Amino acid sequence: MTRITLRRVRLPLVHEFQTSSHAKRFLDHILVSIENDDGAMGWGEIASPSGPFYSAETVSSCWAVARDFLAPLVLGVSWDHPSVLARAMGKIRGNYFARAGFDVAAWSLWSAGRGESLAFSLGGTRSRVPAGVSLGIEPTVDALLEQVAARVAEGYQRVKLKIAPGWDVVPVRSVRAAFPGVPLHVDANGAFSFPDISVFLELDELGLLMIEQPFAPRDLLAHAALQERISTPICLDESVEEVADLATALKLGAGRILNIKVSRMGGLTPAIRAHDLARAEGVPVWCGGMHEFGIGRAANVALSSLPGFTMPSDVSGSDKYYARDVTTSPIVCSDGFVEVPTAPGLGWEPDLPFIESQTIDRVTVPG
Repeated sequence: MTRITLRRVRLPLVHEFQTSSHAKRFLDHILVSIENDDGAMGWGEIASPSGPFYSAETVSSCWAVARDFLAPLVLGVSWDHPSVLARAMGKIRGNYFARAGFDVAAWSLWSAGRGESLAFSLGGTRSRVPAGVSLGIEPTVDALLEQVAARVAEGYQRVKLKIAPGWDVVPVRSVRAAFPGVPLHVDANGAFSFPDISVFLELDELGLLMIEQPFAPRDLLAHAALQERISTPICLDESVEEVADLATALKLGAGRILNIKVSRMGGLTPAIRAHDLARAEGVPVWCGGMHEFGIGRAANVALSSLPGFTMPSDVSGSDKYYARDVTTSPIVCSDGFVEVPTAPGLGWEPDLPFIESQTIDRVTVPG
């Protein structure tokens, strides 16, 4: 490796996104480019939240760890496969979002160098992947219904609704009544505790695909107790940062579905391992998102082409979140599907002039 460049890039969202913890009007993500000795370049994305609400990581913490620890480590490692680099990065505890950016960059560089699409290199088997969409908390139920109607009209195959204490049964029941045939699930991002079980007993009657992360990440016993009481599958998200977490959750019966996020798990390498374990255990998986820019979104599309991803993934089109994305062409969802590219590497080219125009901080670490 000759050098690594980190760019902190800011893009405005086309629609404010509210979760149980905070609202987002724009996003700062860190783009990682790894340049080889022959000038070839691989790109990855650190799609961490700005604040420590979803996880302990933030853009600022990822910037420091990427600059001061990960970039020097990666430049000092000789690797012939991205999994070798992933093992080397494992000496850095936690910091999964930061590590994910480098892992994706390594995979994109490696697959392009072999003349393979990223999806093919990962073991993907699909030429297109079914797309779901995630909707935030809206000011009113009517506003939420408008958002659902718009996304259903666009053909998305599953709608996820964010919920929080005080914004739970009523809006979900309203959406279900207005759209009785739409595959629907809810995501609490860990905002509830077990004494709130009555909320989930009511939601259990609404024919949902799943209830995602109702309780705090480490509270697997509460998830297991709830799963015993309801027929709707519990889906784990924040609870599974490492493959060992998944093994523990399965042993406890804490959930029946897994949301695999490239960012949350530290990259494509551990995400593949989680996919393989879940598939062996008969657990359906889907690919969740962190409102990635086009580079991270391209990695999600490639991962979603693996055979165990049997449910619609959060691979919605770029235009759902950004008026202009960081790739030369946007990722497009058509009739509920996103095509899996066959070109070498990521399949979508970074739009370097636009990226530079949106960069608010930059550092290059030489090899």
